[in-house]
Amino acid sequence: MSEVKISAETRTEFGKGAARRIRRDNKVPGVLYGHGSDPLHLTFPGHELLLALRTPNVLIALDIDGKSNELAIPKAVQRDPLKGFLEHVDLQLVKRGEKVQVDIPVVTEGELAPGAYLLEHVLDALPVEAEATHIPENVTVSIEGLAAGDSVQAKDITLPQGTKLTVDGETVVLQILAAQAEEAPEGAEEEGEEAAEA
Repeated sequence: MSEVKISAETRTEFGKGAARRIRRDNKVPGVLYGHGSDPLHLTFPGHELLLALRTPNVLIALDIDGKSNELAIPKAVQRDPLKGFLEHVDLQLVKRGEKVQVDIPVVTEGELAPGAYLLEHVLDALPVEAEATHIPENVTVSIEGLAAGDSVQAKDITLPQGTKLTVDGETVVLQILAAQAEEAPEGAEEEGEEAAEA
């Protein structure tokens, strides 16, 4: 996974008023934590951070106040529920070679067997452990030919080298359901039965 370089500044103002002022300047307030160090309150350039976060589990190379360089991954991202802009971000410090636990998106390929079936994503993302600098962008699962009653468990998914599951292998990730036929209006069956008896 490639690194995205972002410059950040330490911040000393806190609270809702300060956060609003930061966002008015097209910046995003956030916190960097990890490795037993005190949380570091930072301000990030809004547009650059928004672009970086389009990649799940992106590895961010932070230039903090032009003095220190740190590697981090996103742990919690708050967005405005209506407009979608970034409100706040929590980043976790990581080191090269360090193992981290992350959720990686599940992507499907192939076609279900012919018929009226529904694909249910029980898990949209798979919990795994991977090296911080080699986090897979996603895992691809084939659903080719699957029909109602079939499922894909975590242990069935091929993971990239160096990545391992942090969830029970029996955990269902995807399952195929029969599409529900529309229910007849209440009383329709009874009316049919009465007509047959007459």
